[in-house]
Amino acid sequence: MKLDRKTWITGAAALIIGLGLGWIMFGGSSSGNNEHTEVTADSHKDETIWTCSMHPQIRMDKPGKCPICGMDLIPLEEQQQQEEESSPDEITLTPSAIALANIETVTVKRGIPEKTVYLLGTVKPDERNIAELTARFGGRIEKLYINFTGQDVKKGEKLATIYSPELIAAQRELLEAAKYKNTNPSFYKSARTKLKLWDLTDQQIDDLENSGKTQHYFDLLSPITGTVTKRDVAIGDYVKVGSPMFEVIDLNKVWVMFDAYEKDLPWIQKGDEINFTIQSLPGKTFKAKVKYIDPFLDPKTRVAKVRVELNNPKKLLKPEMYAAGILKSKMKKTNDLLIPKSAILWTGKRAVVYVKVPNRKQPTFVYREVTLGPEAGNFYVVLSGLKEGEVIAMNGVFNIDAAAQLAGKPSMMNPEGGKVNTMPGMDMGGRTDDVKSQKSGKKKPSKPEVPMDFKIQLGKVVDSYLQLKDAFVKSDGKSIEEAAQKTLDALDNVDMTLLKGDAHIQWMKIEKPLKENLKGIIQMKGLEMKRSHFSIVSDNIAKAIEMFGISGSKTSSLYLEFCPMAFDNKGAYWVSESKEIRNPYFGDAMLTCGSVKKEF
Repeated sequence: MKLDRKTWITGAAALIIGLGLGWIMFGGSSSGNNEHTEVTADSHKDETIWTCSMHPQIRMDKPGKCPICGMDLIPLEEQQQQEEESSPDEITLTPSAIALANIETVTVKRGIPEKTVYLLGTVKPDERNIAELTARFGGRIEKLYINFTGQDVKKGEKLATIYSPELIAAQRELLEAAKYKNTNPSFYKSARTKLKLWDLTDQQIDDLENSGKTQHYFDLLSPITGTVTKRDVAIGDYVKVGSPMFEVIDLNKVWVMFDAYEKDLPWIQKGDEINFTIQSLPGKTFKAKVKYIDPFLDPKTRVAKVRVELNNPKKLLKPEMYAAGILKSKMKKTNDLLIPKSAILWTGKRAVVYVKVPNRKQPTFVYREVTLGPEAGNFYVVLSGLKEGEVIAMNGVFNIDAAAQLAGKPSMMNPEGGKVNTMPGMDMGGRTDDVKSQKSGKKKPSKPEVPMDFKIQLGKVVDSYLQLKDAFVKSDGKSIEEAAQKTLDALDNVDMTLLKGDAHIQWMKIEKPLKENLKGIIQMKGLEMKRSHFSIVSDNIAKAIEMFGISGSKTSSLYLEFCPMAFDNKGAYWVSESKEIRNPYFGDAMLTCGSVKKEF
């Protein structure tokens, strides 16, 4: 019993000591685990999410490049809740997005509209100083004193000598009438008048009368001082009444006739001063005031003539020389609202601006349609839609509009708001009208019936277009022009008579801009100009594929792709045979900027 009790006491002590050591060693593990859990949670909470300022739908857990446009990703900043209630139409951007999208604002102010009008023209002779010498009586040219055109003559100087039986008869009539000028003055006066109407001077008639003899050869005299610009006779020629013989032009005063386009005419008034240069006289500047504005437009060129007059004593200005003029015009007695051109987005007949909402902690903008007046240089006159003192976006407007479209706010493409297509006339999928038609049970309009031969011909056009697109990706000017010519040739081989009814009309609407802009790619100089034509070609190629379909193409899939950064952030489309983005509008600079909008 003694041993058993001792044994139990020893065992109990050992158990208590063991529990104590266990608590010391492991009892704090739960708190340690809790602490570890809290640290882990905090670490997850502090992880940075990276996004793209141009494409806020992108969310990445580490920095890098945007998979859509290739721009550097930026940290996502939590949107601060605005204390005041905002309109559902407002679009709010973070300060970093504002900076990266290069968005700038300007205050709407009043001012006097000004515009610099650039004019091209040519030097012309003063039409009031042109003398056309025609034969007033028949005869034979016996002698010429003017041997070549361009020869200068003075008024009264001999041009030619003529023999005329009619003139001899008229001289005899005068000499006979002179005998009775006291008794029959009317007969005498009519004889002199007849010779005067034949361009004989009073001195010539007096000399004839004083000599009392007829002259068989008579001199033709220049009526003005100037330059002989035409000579239509030679020695021995017989001339009839009314036959042209000489043209003499006085170039001491000339006109410069400028071509003014229809849109520039409101800015040009009589008395405005034009400064101009002459291509063949470098370093010299001329100026003159507008004397005349043609009241009619040329129906083909859509220009009106604007005339200035200039003294030309040294004959420096010669007819048909080219002139380049500048006219700085102001609209008199006006004080209109003016906004920069860069602030405006155009969509059909509508002009759109984004107005900055005042009293917001973060930059906030709202869509606004405006009515514009005349163009004034880099500005437009605002007729309605804005008030003086309002602040509007001046640069980066397309970026704001793109953000509004992504957020379903009212935007250029969809004034009512909601998710819509970003290219008018193209079905990108998910269109609201399709959803409505499905809900209402209405069928979508069917596509026109297109013969297979037409689809094959259109497929060849698309194949040539894809080569043109690849040439733009490489920024190879020579290859671009060659591919554009091949596309144009393929387009010429499309037989539009295969299409009937509405399909035929729709193809004509597509074919015309295709041909015009393909020719523009071939003829225009500079990659930027060629690319602007290519964007229009791409839009119409996409419409043709969507509307008519193709067959026999070398590629099995086609994709409609879009770059929001092209053409100063206005955006542009192109058609590609690959999902991999190869941007034709920037080349190597932004080769991967863009996204697939639709698979045909």
